[in-house]
Amino acid sequence: MEIHVSQIPPEGLLLREHIPCAHLDLATEVVKIHKPLMVAAQVTRITNAVTVDLEVGAALIMTCSRCLTEFENGITRSFRLNYQVEKQDQVIDLDPDIREEILLEYPINPLCNPGCKGLCLVCGKNLNDGPCSCKMKKR
Repeated sequence: MEIHVSQIPPEGLLLREHIPCAHLDLATEVVKIHKPLMVAAQVTRITNAVTVDLEVGAALIMTCSRCLTEFENGITRSFRLNYQVEKQDQVIDLDPDIREEILLEYPINPLCNPGCKGLCLVCGKNLNDGPCSCKMKKR
């Protein structure tokens, strides 16, 4: 998402955009995004300072760190970015800052639900689907 500094009117500017997830390189081993990010930006400018209030929404597909099943989790993040602009600065590219804010929202150990039982250590059965039939010693 780019902002042309010279096109910001005195009353500010409201931008809405859908950004493809591939454009921001947001995929990891445990998190994928298949739908575009929804971004709304309220832009204001006072002389050489530009303030951008952003709201970003995304539907994340994550892999549970306990049972390895994929699940969808939506996130919405609101944040403010401030930029000092000089006369020669004509365009502000928000993409690197949007990417950073979304990555900071990723959980370290995503869980499909807080009570996830994980996998059997012997046979690998997903214990959320019921007990396994292996002879693992119960502790």
